[in-house]
Amino acid sequence: MTLVSLAQATYVVAAVLFILSLAGLSQQETARRGNILGMVGMVLALAATVVLALDSSERSALTTALLIAMVFAIGAGVGVWRARTVEMTQMPELIAMLHSFVGLAAVLVGFNSHLTEESDAVHQVEVFLGVLIGAVTFTGSIVAYLKLSAKMKSRPLTLPGRNWLNLGAIVASAILLGVYIATGSVVPLVIMTVIALALGFHLVAAIGGGDMPVVVSMLNSYSGWAAAAAGLMLSNDLLIVTGALVGSSGAILSYLMCKAMNRSFISVILGGFGAEGGTSAAAGEQGEHREVKAPEVAAMLEAASRVIIVPGYGMAVAKAQYPVADMVAMLRHQGVDVRFGVHPVAGRLPGHMNVLLAEAKVPYDIVLEMDEINDDFADTDVVLVIGANDVVNPSAMEDPGSPLAGMPVLEVWNAKQCIVFKRSMATGYAGVQNPLFFRENSAMLFGDAKAQVEEILTALRVSEGASA
Repeated sequence: MTLVSLAQATYVVAAVLFILSLAGLSQQETARRGNILGMVGMVLALAATVVLALDSSERSALTTALLIAMVFAIGAGVGVWRARTVEMTQMPELIAMLHSFVGLAAVLVGFNSHLTEESDAVHQVEVFLGVLIGAVTFTGSIVAYLKLSAKMKSRPLTLPGRNWLNLGAIVASAILLGVYIATGSVVPLVIMTVIALALGFHLVAAIGGGDMPVVVSMLNSYSGWAAAAAGLMLSNDLLIVTGALVGSSGAILSYLMCKAMNRSFISVILGGFGAEGGTSAAAGEQGEHREVKAPEVAAMLEAASRVIIVPGYGMAVAKAQYPVADMVAMLRHQGVDVRFGVHPVAGRLPGHMNVLLAEAKVPYDIVLEMDEINDDFADTDVVLVIGANDVVNPSAMEDPGSPLAGMPVLEVWNAKQCIVFKRSMATGYAGVQNPLFFRENSAMLFGDAKAQVEEILTALRVSEGASA
Protein backbone atom coordinates (compact mmCIF):
# COMPACT_ATOMS: atom_id res chain seq x y z
CA MET A 1 0.00 0.00 0.00
CA THR A 2 1.38 3.41 -1.01
CA LEU A 3 1.58 6.35 1.40
CA VAL A 4 -1.22 8.09 -0.49
CA SER A 5 -3.49 5.05 -0.21
CA LEU A 6 -2.68 4.69 3.49
CA ALA A 7 -3.46 8.37 4.09
CA GLN A 8 -6.78 8.11 2.22
CA ALA A 9 -7.73 5.03 4.26
CA THR A 10 -6.88 6.95 7.43
CA TYR A 11 -9.12 9.78 6.21
CA VAL A 12 -12.02 7.34 5.97
CA VAL A 13 -11.44 6.15 9.53
CA ALA A 14 -11.21 9.75 10.77
CA ALA A 15 -14.45 10.67 8.98
CA VAL A 16 -16.26 7.76 10.66
CA LEU A 17 -14.87 8.86 14.04
CA PHE A 18 -16.14 12.42 13.45
CA ILE A 19 -19.62 11.08 12.69
CA LEU A 20 -19.55 8.94 15.85
CA SER A 21 -18.31 11.98 17.77
CA LEU A 22 -21.33 14.01 16.69
CA ALA A 23 -23.61 11.16 17.68
CA GLY A 24 -21.98 11.03 21.12
CA LEU A 25 -22.32 14.77 21.63
CA SER A 26 -26.10 14.54 21.17
CA GLN A 27 -26.55 13.19 24.73
CA GLN A 28 -25.02 14.37 28.01
CA GLU A 29 -24.30 10.81 29.09
CA THR A 30 -22.20 10.12 25.97
CA ALA A 31 -20.70 13.59 25.42
CA ARG A 32 -17.33 12.70 26.99
CA ARG A 33 -17.01 9.68 24.71
CA GLY A 34 -17.97 11.84 21.73
CA ASN A 35 -15.20 14.31 22.56
CA ILE A 36 -12.63 11.53 22.82
CA LEU A 37 -13.66 10.03 19.49
CA GLY A 38 -13.43 13.45 17.87
CA MET A 39 -9.94 14.03 19.26
CA VAL A 40 -8.74 10.62 18.07
CA GLY A 41 -10.19 11.33 14.63
CA MET A 42 -8.43 14.69 14.49
CA VAL A 43 -5.08 13.17 15.46
CA LEU A 44 -5.45 10.61 12.66
CA ALA A 45 -6.51 13.31 10.19
CA LEU A 46 -3.53 15.51 11.04
CA ALA A 47 -1.12 12.59 10.81
CA ALA A 48 -2.44 11.57 7.39
CA THR A 49 -2.29 15.17 6.15
CA VAL A 50 1.32 15.50 7.25
CA VAL A 51 2.19 12.28 5.40
CA LEU A 52 0.53 13.58 2.22
CA ALA A 53 2.29 16.94 2.57
CA LEU A 54 5.70 15.30 2.94
CA ASP A 55 5.02 12.98 0.00
CA SER A 56 3.83 15.69 -2.40
CA SER A 57 6.02 18.64 -1.39
CA GLU A 58 8.40 20.05 -3.97
CA ARG A 59 10.75 21.12 -1.16
CA SER A 60 13.07 18.74 0.66
CA ALA A 61 11.43 16.48 3.23
CA LEU A 62 13.44 18.14 6.02
CA THR A 63 12.34 21.68 5.04
CA THR A 64 8.70 20.64 4.80
CA ALA A 65 8.88 18.81 8.13
CA LEU A 66 10.40 21.86 9.82
CA LEU A 67 7.71 24.17 8.43
CA ILE A 68 4.95 21.80 9.60
CA ALA A 69 6.56 21.44 13.03
CA MET A 70 6.76 25.22 13.39
CA VAL A 71 3.08 25.65 12.54
CA PHE A 72 2.12 22.84 14.92
CA ALA A 73 4.19 24.35 17.73
CA ILE A 74 2.61 27.79 17.34
CA GLY A 75 -0.93 26.47 17.00
CA ALA A 76 -0.65 23.92 19.80
CA GLY A 77 1.05 26.43 22.10
CA VAL A 78 -1.66 29.05 21.66
CA GLY A 79 -4.39 26.41 21.88
CA VAL A 80 -3.12 24.86 25.10
CA TRP A 81 -2.60 28.28 26.67
CA ARG A 82 -6.13 29.45 25.85
CA ALA A 83 -7.72 26.15 26.87
CA ARG A 84 -6.03 26.29 30.28
CA THR A 85 -6.77 29.95 30.98
CA VAL A 86 -10.24 30.53 29.52
CA GLU A 87 -13.13 30.76 31.98
CA MET A 88 -16.35 28.87 31.33
CA THR A 89 -18.11 32.23 31.10
CA GLN A 90 -15.75 33.14 28.25
CA MET A 91 -16.33 29.99 26.20
CA PRO A 92 -18.91 31.60 23.87
CA GLU A 93 -16.47 34.41 23.05
CA LEU A 94 -13.66 31.90 22.47
CA ILE A 95 -15.81 29.81 20.16
CA ALA A 96 -16.80 32.91 18.19
CA MET A 97 -13.14 33.78 17.72
CA LEU A 98 -12.31 30.23 16.64
CA HIS A 99 -15.03 30.51 14.01
CA SER A 100 -13.39 33.70 12.75
CA PHE A 101 -10.08 31.83 12.29
CA VAL A 102 -11.81 29.22 10.12
CA GLY A 103 -13.34 31.98 8.01
CA LEU A 104 -10.01 33.77 7.62
CA ALA A 105 -8.33 30.48 6.67
CA ALA A 106 -10.89 29.92 3.91
CA VAL A 107 -10.22 33.43 2.54
CA LEU A 108 -6.44 32.89 2.55
CA VAL A 109 -6.75 29.44 0.96
CA GLY A 110 -8.98 30.92 -1.73
CA PHE A 111 -6.53 33.66 -2.68
CA ASN A 112 -3.63 31.23 -2.58
CA SER A 113 -5.53 28.85 -4.83
CA HIS A 114 -6.26 31.66 -7.28
CA LEU A 115 -2.63 32.77 -7.40
CA THR A 116 -0.94 29.38 -7.60
CA GLU A 117 -3.25 27.06 -9.54
CA GLU A 118 -4.47 26.87 -13.11
CA SER A 119 -8.24 26.92 -12.80
CA ASP A 120 -11.29 26.21 -14.91
CA ALA A 121 -14.76 27.66 -14.35
CA VAL A 122 -15.67 25.02 -11.75
CA HIS A 123 -12.57 25.74 -9.69
CA GLN A 124 -13.17 29.47 -9.99
CA VAL A 125 -16.65 29.02 -8.53
CA GLU A 126 -15.13 27.02 -5.66
CA VAL A 127 -12.60 29.76 -4.98
CA PHE A 128 -15.17 32.54 -5.19
CA LEU A 129 -17.72 30.86 -2.91
CA GLY A 130 -15.02 29.78 -0.47
CA VAL A 131 -13.75 33.34 -0.11
CA LEU A 132 -17.32 34.69 0.12
CA ILE A 133 -18.39 32.32 2.90
CA GLY A 134 -15.06 32.70 4.68
CA ALA A 135 -15.20 36.51 4.66
CA VAL A 136 -18.78 36.59 5.96
CA THR A 137 -17.83 34.12 8.69
CA PHE A 138 -14.72 36.09 9.64
CA THR A 139 -16.29 39.48 10.31
CA GLY A 140 -19.57 38.02 11.56
CA SER A 141 -17.69 36.00 14.17
CA ILE A 142 -15.70 39.05 15.27
CA VAL A 143 -18.94 40.98 15.82
CA ALA A 144 -20.37 38.04 17.77
CA TYR A 145 -17.23 38.03 19.93
CA LEU A 146 -17.54 41.77 20.57
CA LYS A 147 -21.21 41.47 21.54
CA LEU A 148 -20.71 38.43 23.75
CA SER A 149 -17.80 40.07 25.56
CA ALA A 150 -19.79 43.31 26.04
CA LYS A 151 -17.26 45.25 23.97
CA MET A 152 -20.05 46.17 21.58
CA LYS A 153 -23.69 47.03 22.31
CA SER A 154 -25.94 43.98 22.24
CA ARG A 155 -28.82 45.93 20.70
CA PRO A 156 -29.35 45.27 16.98
CA LEU A 157 -27.89 47.71 14.47
CA THR A 158 -30.86 48.87 12.41
CA LEU A 159 -29.57 50.83 9.44
CA PRO A 160 -32.13 52.40 7.08
CA GLY A 161 -32.97 49.89 4.36
CA ARG A 162 -30.79 47.24 6.00
CA ASN A 163 -32.53 44.38 4.17
CA TRP A 164 -31.92 46.06 0.82
CA LEU A 165 -28.27 46.54 1.76
CA ASN A 166 -27.93 42.81 2.38
CA LEU A 167 -29.74 41.98 -0.87
CA GLY A 168 -27.58 44.46 -2.77
CA ALA A 169 -24.41 42.83 -1.42
CA ILE A 170 -25.60 39.40 -2.56
CA VAL A 171 -26.58 40.66 -6.04
CA ALA A 172 -23.26 42.50 -6.41
CA SER A 173 -21.39 39.33 -5.43
CA ALA A 174 -23.31 37.33 -8.03
CA ILE A 175 -22.38 39.85 -10.73
CA LEU A 176 -18.75 39.81 -9.61
CA LEU A 177 -18.76 36.01 -9.85
CA GLY A 178 -19.68 36.29 -13.53
CA VAL A 179 -16.95 38.85 -14.12
CA TYR A 180 -14.43 36.68 -12.27
CA ILE A 181 -15.22 33.62 -14.36
CA ALA A 182 -15.10 35.64 -17.60
CA THR A 183 -11.82 37.44 -16.90
CA GLY A 184 -9.96 35.31 -14.36
CA SER A 185 -8.74 38.57 -12.81
CA VAL A 186 -8.13 38.89 -9.09
CA VAL A 187 -9.83 42.33 -9.03
CA PRO A 188 -13.47 41.10 -8.83
CA LEU A 189 -12.36 38.59 -6.18
CA VAL A 190 -10.87 41.40 -4.08
CA ILE A 191 -13.95 43.62 -4.50
CA MET A 192 -16.24 40.75 -3.52
CA THR A 193 -14.09 40.07 -0.45
CA VAL A 194 -14.54 43.64 0.76
CA ILE A 195 -18.31 43.41 0.18
CA ALA A 196 -18.48 40.04 1.97
CA LEU A 197 -16.54 41.39 4.95
CA ALA A 198 -19.03 44.25 5.26
CA LEU A 199 -21.95 41.86 4.80
CA GLY A 200 -20.72 39.56 7.58
CA PHE A 201 -20.36 42.53 9.91
CA HIS A 202 -23.85 43.83 9.12
CA LEU A 203 -25.60 40.44 9.28
CA VAL A 204 -24.54 39.83 12.88
CA ALA A 205 -24.62 43.46 14.04
CA ALA A 206 -28.29 43.56 13.01
CA ILE A 207 -29.16 40.70 15.39
CA GLY A 208 -30.05 41.52 18.98
CA GLY A 209 -28.25 40.19 22.05
CA GLY A 210 -31.14 37.94 23.03
CA ASP A 211 -30.59 35.91 19.86
CA MET A 212 -26.80 35.66 20.16
CA PRO A 213 -26.81 31.95 21.19
CA VAL A 214 -28.51 31.20 17.87
CA VAL A 215 -25.97 33.40 16.09
CA VAL A 216 -23.06 31.45 17.60
CA SER A 217 -24.62 28.23 16.35
CA MET A 218 -25.26 29.80 12.94
CA LEU A 219 -21.64 30.95 12.68
CA ASN A 220 -20.58 27.43 13.57
CA SER A 221 -22.50 26.30 10.51
CA TYR A 222 -20.91 29.00 8.36
CA SER A 223 -17.44 27.98 9.51
CA GLY A 224 -18.22 24.40 8.50
CA TRP A 225 -19.23 25.40 4.99
CA ALA A 226 -16.13 27.61 4.78
CA ALA A 227 -14.01 24.59 5.72
CA ALA A 228 -15.80 22.46 3.12
CA ALA A 229 -15.10 25.11 0.49
CA ALA A 230 -11.44 25.12 1.49
CA GLY A 231 -11.45 21.34 1.13
CA LEU A 232 -12.77 21.66 -2.41
CA MET A 233 -10.04 24.17 -3.29
CA LEU A 234 -7.35 21.92 -1.77
CA SER A 235 -8.88 18.69 -3.14
CA ASN A 236 -8.90 17.34 0.42
CA ASP A 237 -11.75 14.85 0.78
CA LEU A 238 -11.67 14.73 4.59
CA LEU A 239 -11.85 18.52 4.91
CA ILE A 240 -14.89 18.48 2.63
CA VAL A 241 -16.59 15.78 4.70
CA THR A 242 -15.70 17.39 8.02
CA GLY A 243 -16.81 20.83 6.87
CA ALA A 244 -20.10 19.42 5.61
CA LEU A 245 -20.68 17.66 8.95
CA VAL A 246 -20.03 20.85 10.91
CA GLY A 247 -22.03 22.98 8.50
CA SER A 248 -25.10 20.74 8.45
CA SER A 249 -25.09 20.00 12.19
CA GLY A 250 -24.70 23.71 12.97
CA ALA A 251 -27.59 24.56 10.65
CA ILE A 252 -29.82 21.91 12.24
CA LEU A 253 -28.95 23.16 15.74
CA SER A 254 -29.67 26.75 14.70
CA TYR A 255 -33.05 25.70 13.31
CA LEU A 256 -33.96 23.80 16.48
CA MET A 257 -32.94 26.77 18.64
CA CYS A 258 -34.99 29.15 16.49
CA LYS A 259 -38.01 26.88 16.99
CA ALA A 260 -37.38 26.83 20.75
CA MET A 261 -37.23 30.64 20.80
CA ASN A 262 -40.13 31.11 18.37
CA ARG A 263 -37.81 32.96 16.03
CA SER A 264 -37.75 32.84 12.24
CA PHE A 265 -34.78 30.79 11.05
CA ILE A 266 -34.64 32.75 7.78
CA SER A 267 -34.81 36.03 9.70
CA VAL A 268 -31.86 35.14 11.92
CA ILE A 269 -29.57 33.83 9.18
CA LEU A 270 -30.35 36.90 7.04
CA GLY A 271 -29.56 39.35 9.82
CA GLY A 272 -33.09 40.04 11.02
CA PHE A 273 -34.64 40.23 7.53
CA GLY A 274 -38.32 41.09 7.84
CA ALA A 275 -38.18 41.25 11.66
CA GLU A 276 -39.67 44.18 13.46
CA GLY A 277 -37.93 45.12 16.67
CA GLY A 278 -39.88 45.42 19.89
CA THR A 279 -40.49 48.77 21.48
CA SER A 280 -40.87 48.24 25.19
CA ALA A 281 -37.35 47.82 26.44
CA ALA A 282 -37.68 50.18 29.35
CA ALA A 283 -35.14 49.63 32.05
CA GLY A 284 -37.07 51.38 34.80
CA GLU A 285 -38.62 49.50 37.70
CA GLN A 286 -42.28 48.53 37.38
CA GLY A 287 -43.26 48.38 41.04
CA GLU A 288 -41.86 47.44 44.42
CA HIS A 289 -39.79 44.33 44.90
CA ARG A 290 -39.51 42.21 48.04
CA GLU A 291 -36.11 41.21 49.40
CA VAL A 292 -35.23 38.07 51.38
CA LYS A 293 -32.09 36.78 53.08
CA ALA A 294 -30.35 33.44 52.70
CA PRO A 295 -31.59 31.95 56.03
CA GLU A 296 -35.19 32.68 55.00
CA VAL A 297 -34.64 30.89 51.70
CA ALA A 298 -33.12 27.92 53.57
CA ALA A 299 -36.27 27.71 55.71
CA MET A 300 -38.46 27.76 52.57
CA LEU A 301 -36.43 24.95 51.03
CA GLU A 302 -36.65 22.81 54.16
CA ALA A 303 -40.43 23.18 54.21
CA ALA A 304 -40.79 22.45 50.48
CA SER A 305 -41.68 19.16 48.84
CA ARG A 306 -40.83 20.17 45.28
CA VAL A 307 -38.09 22.56 44.21
CA ILE A 308 -36.98 23.60 40.73
CA ILE A 309 -33.73 25.46 40.06
CA VAL A 310 -33.40 27.60 36.93
CA PRO A 311 -29.73 28.41 36.20
CA GLY A 312 -28.52 31.26 34.01
CA TYR A 313 -25.42 33.14 32.96
CA GLY A 314 -25.13 34.75 36.41
CA MET A 315 -24.53 31.31 37.92
CA ALA A 316 -21.66 30.80 35.49
CA VAL A 317 -20.15 34.20 36.28
CA ALA A 318 -20.29 33.53 40.03
CA LYS A 319 -19.02 29.94 39.59
CA ALA A 320 -21.89 28.89 41.81
CA GLN A 321 -22.50 25.51 40.19
CA TYR A 322 -20.48 23.63 42.83
CA PRO A 323 -22.27 24.91 45.96
CA VAL A 324 -25.54 24.58 44.03
CA ALA A 325 -24.75 20.89 43.44
CA ASP A 326 -23.96 20.45 47.14
CA MET A 327 -27.23 22.16 48.10
CA VAL A 328 -29.17 19.91 45.74
CA ALA A 329 -27.52 16.80 47.16
CA MET A 330 -28.41 17.86 50.72
CA LEU A 331 -32.02 18.64 49.85
CA ARG A 332 -32.46 15.36 48.00
CA HIS A 333 -30.98 13.53 50.97
CA GLN A 334 -33.69 15.17 53.10
CA GLY A 335 -36.38 13.88 50.74
CA VAL A 336 -37.02 17.06 48.74
CA ASP A 337 -37.74 16.54 45.03
CA VAL A 338 -35.22 18.87 43.37
CA ARG A 339 -34.84 19.29 39.62
CA PHE A 340 -33.32 21.77 37.18
CA GLY A 341 -35.13 23.57 34.38
CA VAL A 342 -32.79 24.65 31.58
CA HIS A 343 -33.85 26.98 28.79
CA PRO A 344 -32.43 26.13 25.32
CA VAL A 345 -30.57 29.45 25.19
CA ALA A 346 -29.66 29.85 28.87
CA GLY A 347 -26.22 31.42 29.09
CA ARG A 348 -24.47 32.61 25.94
CA LEU A 349 -24.04 29.28 24.20
CA PRO A 350 -26.21 26.23 23.42
CA GLY A 351 -25.74 23.73 26.27
CA HIS A 352 -23.82 26.22 28.42
CA MET A 353 -25.77 25.43 31.60
CA ASN A 354 -25.74 21.69 30.94
CA VAL A 355 -21.95 21.72 30.77
CA LEU A 356 -21.67 23.69 34.02
CA LEU A 357 -24.01 21.32 35.86
CA ALA A 358 -22.26 18.24 34.48
CA GLU A 359 -18.94 19.75 35.61
CA ALA A 360 -20.38 19.95 39.15
CA LYS A 361 -21.52 16.27 38.98
CA VAL A 362 -25.24 17.06 38.99
CA PRO A 363 -27.12 13.87 37.94
CA TYR A 364 -28.21 14.03 34.31
CA ASP A 365 -31.69 12.70 35.05
CA ILE A 366 -32.72 15.73 37.12
CA VAL A 367 -31.66 18.27 34.47
CA LEU A 368 -34.72 18.83 32.29
CA GLU A 369 -35.37 20.98 29.25
CA MET A 370 -37.94 23.76 29.16
CA ASP A 371 -40.62 21.72 27.38
CA GLU A 372 -40.23 18.87 29.86
CA ILE A 373 -40.64 20.98 32.99
CA ASN A 374 -42.76 24.02 32.14
CA ASP A 375 -46.05 22.33 33.10
CA ASP A 376 -44.63 21.37 36.52
CA PHE A 377 -44.11 24.87 37.91
CA ALA A 378 -47.72 25.11 39.08
CA ASP A 379 -47.14 22.14 41.40
CA THR A 380 -43.79 23.45 42.69
CA ASP A 381 -43.32 24.94 46.14
CA VAL A 382 -40.13 26.93 45.54
CA VAL A 383 -38.29 27.97 42.39
CA LEU A 384 -34.74 29.28 42.62
CA VAL A 385 -33.78 31.45 39.65
CA ILE A 386 -30.00 31.65 39.88
CA GLY A 387 -28.57 34.27 37.55
CA ALA A 388 -31.23 33.88 34.84
CA ASN A 389 -33.20 36.86 33.55
CA ASP A 390 -34.51 37.01 29.99
CA VAL A 391 -35.43 33.30 29.88
CA VAL A 392 -37.86 33.77 32.82
CA ASN A 393 -39.33 37.09 31.69
CA PRO A 394 -43.15 37.02 31.49
CA SER A 395 -43.05 39.94 29.04
CA ALA A 396 -42.24 37.39 26.34
CA MET A 397 -45.77 36.01 26.75
CA GLU A 398 -47.68 39.06 27.98
CA ASP A 399 -46.24 42.06 26.13
CA PRO A 400 -46.51 41.96 22.30
CA GLY A 401 -44.27 45.04 22.10
CA SER A 402 -41.40 43.52 24.03
CA PRO A 403 -38.17 42.64 22.17
CA LEU A 404 -38.62 39.18 23.73
CA ALA A 405 -42.22 38.82 22.49
CA GLY A 406 -43.02 35.33 21.29
CA MET A 407 -39.96 33.67 22.81
CA PRO A 408 -40.98 30.67 24.93
CA VAL A 409 -39.77 31.12 28.51
CA LEU A 410 -39.68 29.13 31.73
CA GLU A 411 -42.95 30.00 33.49
CA VAL A 412 -41.45 30.23 36.98
CA TRP A 413 -44.08 32.71 38.16
CA ASN A 414 -46.63 29.86 38.32
CA ALA A 415 -44.84 28.36 41.34
CA LYS A 416 -45.99 29.08 44.89
CA GLN A 417 -42.78 30.98 45.64
CA CYS A 418 -40.05 32.25 43.33
CA ILE A 419 -36.66 33.39 44.63
CA VAL A 420 -34.49 35.33 42.18
CA PHE A 421 -30.72 35.46 42.80
CA LYS A 422 -29.28 38.69 41.37
CA ARG A 423 -26.60 41.22 42.16
CA SER A 424 -28.96 44.13 41.46
CA MET A 425 -32.21 45.08 39.77
CA ALA A 426 -30.39 45.60 36.47
CA THR A 427 -31.90 44.35 33.22
CA GLY A 428 -30.77 41.19 31.46
CA TYR A 429 -28.64 40.77 28.34
CA ALA A 430 -31.53 41.82 26.08
CA GLY A 431 -31.85 45.11 28.01
CA VAL A 432 -35.46 44.43 29.04
CA GLN A 433 -36.83 44.90 32.56
CA ASN A 434 -38.37 41.77 34.10
CA PRO A 435 -41.87 42.09 35.65
CA LEU A 436 -41.20 38.81 37.48
CA PHE A 437 -39.18 40.74 40.05
CA PHE A 438 -42.24 42.68 41.17
CA ARG A 439 -44.79 39.87 41.45
CA GLU A 440 -46.37 39.05 44.80
CA ASN A 441 -44.95 35.52 44.89
CA SER A 442 -41.44 36.64 43.93
CA ALA A 443 -38.59 37.77 46.17
CA MET A 444 -35.08 38.98 45.43
CA LEU A 445 -31.94 37.54 47.04
CA PHE A 446 -29.23 40.09 46.27
CA GLY A 447 -25.50 39.43 46.24
CA ASP A 448 -22.95 37.07 44.72
CA ALA A 449 -24.77 33.85 43.79
CA LYS A 450 -21.99 31.59 45.06
CA ALA A 451 -21.80 33.36 48.43
CA GLN A 452 -25.57 33.31 48.82
CA VAL A 453 -25.87 29.60 48.02
CA GLU A 454 -23.05 28.82 50.45
CA GLU A 455 -24.90 30.80 53.14
CA ILE A 456 -28.04 28.78 52.41
CA LEU A 457 -25.99 25.59 52.67
CA THR A 458 -24.65 26.67 56.06
CA ALA A 459 -28.17 27.37 57.32
CA LEU A 460 -29.36 23.98 56.07
CA ARG A 461 -26.47 22.20 57.81
CA VAL A 462 -27.14 24.03 61.08
CA SER A 463 -30.81 23.10 60.90
CA GLU A 464 -29.99 19.49 60.04
CA GLY A 465 -27.56 19.30 62.96
CA ALA A 466 -30.13 20.78 65.35
CA SER A 467 -32.84 18.33 64.28
CA ALA A 468 -30.44 15.39 64.65
